[in-house]
Amino acid sequence: MTPFASASLRGLAVGAVCLTLLVAALLFGAAIGETRIPLETVARTVASHLRGGVHGIDPIDAGIVWNYRLSRAVVAAACGAALAVSGVVLQSLLRNPLADPYLLGISAGASYGAVSVAILGLGGGFLSLSVGALGGALLAFGFVVVLAFLSGRGPTAIILAGIAGSQLFNALTSFVVTKSATADEARGIMFWLLGNLSGVRWPDAWLAVPVALFGLTVCLLHSRALDAFAFGTHAAAALGIAVRRVQVVMIGTTALMTAVMVSLVGSIGFVGLVIPHAARLIVGVRHGILLPTAALVGAVFLIGADVLSRTIIAGQVLPIGVMTALFGAPAFALILVHRPAQTGGGR
Repeated sequence: MTPFASASLRGLAVGAVCLTLLVAALLFGAAIGETRIPLETVARTVASHLRGGVHGIDPIDAGIVWNYRLSRAVVAAACGAALAVSGVVLQSLLRNPLADPYLLGISAGASYGAVSVAILGLGGGFLSLSVGALGGALLAFGFVVVLAFLSGRGPTAIILAGIAGSQLFNALTSFVVTKSATADEARGIMFWLLGNLSGVRWPDAWLAVPVALFGLTVCLLHSRALDAFAFGTHAAAALGIAVRRVQVVMIGTTALMTAVMVSLVGSIGFVGLVIPHAARLIVGVRHGILLPTAALVGAVFLIGADVLSRTIIAGQVLPIGVMTALFGAPAFALILVHRPAQTGGGR
């Protein structure tokens, strides 16, 4: 067997294992909840819907699985994958192990956009919370890009501009909530800001999944360029990488993925920060395998966090951002203690 054929077989085997793990996570996400539903019922429900009708299954169980839990698990998987891939890309481009998708101020901008729609009535009732969040996220990203460009300091400028943008839009959000929101409105906004999958349904999945797959594909097409960035931008340029073009495409792709996911589910921290480090511990630093591994781990992690958020307290659903922080913060502390980051800031 030739080395190329052997590598192809290994790639197919790894892909099959990853797909199996993801399908298993989705099935468990649809089965586990306050009301436990057997995996057989979940599988039969999915198969029946794919064939065009539900037969021989309790309609209540079928409705819970298909209309509530499975769509929620699919959106969680897409969101986890997108945030994890974005974290890998930003940590590589900026050569900063603490970089994550919310570094660009996108989360803060999305929060401001959602608050503007929900409390200030921006759009006159024609804009949804998600559309307002997406608009705010893109506004914040534009602010960060312009500020970084004017400073002209490369990756360091993006980090500093992201911090400034986050502080600005967080302050604007707090100002609007404090000045104009009622107690009920403030409670609803704060719950959404902590991450909320309760309202997602299949229309949200039809947006989240294509965006996540598109972002992963674009990043994989630039995997060799991302490998070169491990040695710095000057070394990457010397290897023939179009540094500026790659930076624009990669940061724009991560911004798009993060903006869409935040607009659907709110702010979910630590996924884009912790999962890339965990994936590197599993497969190393070559982006050709690191990116899909991070996507898989991020998807499974967020599905698991969502299941826990629905079951850890009987009769109550916790914001998923609380669960990711409870598990992500100790995990990141362990990674820092046992394996100090090998990449540093700078150009």
